[in-house]
Amino acid sequence: MAEKIQFTIGADVNCTDGHCGEVIRVVVNPAAEVVTHLVVEPTHREGLGRLVPLDLVDVGAASGDVTLHCSLEEFAQLEAAEEAHFLPGGNVGNITPPIVTDTLPAGEIGIRRGQQVHATDGGIGRVHGLITDRATHHVTHVLLEEGHLWGKKEVAIPIGAVKGIEEGIQLTLTKREVQDLPAVDPDDLIGS
Repeated sequence: MAEKIQFTIGADVNCTDGHCGEVIRVVVNPAAEVVTHLVVEPTHREGLGRLVPLDLVDVGAASGDVTLHCSLEEFAQLEAAEEAHFLPGGNVGNITPPIVTDTLPAGEIGIRRGQQVHATDGGIGRVHGLITDRATHHVTHVLLEEGHLWGKKEVAIPIGAVKGIEEGIQLTLTKREVQDLPAVDPDDLIGS
């Protein structure tokens, strides 16, 4: 069985010389169904996310911790994954928050935590992360939390049941089929 890796959106990220931020998006090439980059945003620095190529990323098999093979200074020099645009007209004490837009590679899509997952008959849950093959970075499962607060469970949707990721994640499954999937511990899929 191929070794798997979980990319959890919201995971803390460390460089070789200190903490650098958290994963705010996992970037996917939808045609090839592979993860190409992570977007890591420095702590308390909205709109300054950096596009981190996977060759700089190491994810602990058991812990899920993300470590980058670069220093904080090298991290700061990585390509920007976001641009912050400030609107004019903010008064002192009434600061308008910036509008942040993605600057991802052409044809690639950033998957965000909490992004809606749609069954064929309506919304079913929100994205929690992705599981990939460690060697090829091919996405094998989409992790989502489904249900209401009193009945939430984490479900792993096989990539074969995903028909699109452009406007949220669209599935080929109905709500009932997703609800009938067993709750999953991602560690069982990863084989840690």
